[in-house]
Amino acid sequence: MSQINALSNSGIRVSFEFFPPKSEKMEETLWRSIERLAPMQPKFVSVTYGAGGSTRERTHHTIERILTETSLVPAAHLTCVDASRSEVDEVVRQYRDTGVKHFVALRGDSQAGVGGAYVAREDGYRNAVELVAGLRAIDDFEISVSAYPEKHPESPDFATDIDLLKRKVDNGATRAITQFFFDNDVFERYVERVRKAGIYIPIVPGIAPIHDFTKIARFASATGASIPAWLAARFEGLEEDPQTRSHVSAAFCAEQVLDLTRRGISDFHFYTMNRADLVYSICHILGLRATAPASLQAKAAAA
Repeated sequence: MSQINALSNSGIRVSFEFFPPKSEKMEETLWRSIERLAPMQPKFVSVTYGAGGSTRERTHHTIERILTETSLVPAAHLTCVDASRSEVDEVVRQYRDTGVKHFVALRGDSQAGVGGAYVAREDGYRNAVELVAGLRAIDDFEISVSAYPEKHPESPDFATDIDLLKRKVDNGATRAITQFFFDNDVFERYVERVRKAGIYIPIVPGIAPIHDFTKIARFASATGASIPAWLAARFEGLEEDPQTRSHVSAAFCAEQVLDLTRRGISDFHFYTMNRADLVYSICHILGLRATAPASLQAKAAAA
């Protein structure tokens, strides 16, 4: 991939999340998305990791391709699910040996899926607090962890949830990336609570462009995120109209991010779902600009 430089007067910095492909066709879609979004010069790109290592090899392959074929900085997701400590540590060392210096450390969802009861292995890391400590014991990595503006659905209260985040930070986490949310007041109140608890690492808002409102509403319900009634009203009647839905989604997402910048936020993590066009449109609205690849600039100069 050619070197591409992003030009932005907005002061906004972005990172993108992708998931590993399950087929050759999906791999083509993923790489088209990576190439499409690379001009935004993200701070890093993360690649998710399935429960029980179900996507371990595909994740590793995707990370290796990003390292060898692009100038992007990859962050590898890592979970505790269905793996011993020694197995997780070996995966970490393999990543380190390929050049990975940034991990997103997560406990992971239940083997039964989102909303199911999580059962830790006796010989494994029990949660992200222990996983962060394990990563820090191996090397001086950059470590991102999760945060929940509306608290994790398994946490009994906000105090417990924020205490868990603080323990991650105490063990070496350097950044928190939030669960997606749609009400910026919710995020702002959460950051205030976190700071009062003595947590001062960056809290990066996780932004979910709405490709399909029905699906995102279903996922939000399972993960404890709320959907404001006024937002649901914007998507009414668009179930069979993907083009208009995309316009509405881009407008809302850009509106959400711009409002957050007015509240002092400059870094944003986009959950892309391996679909680049909507995210690219949003970034353009936000003021992110890209020059043409160097090869195209040379051709233009010779013309």
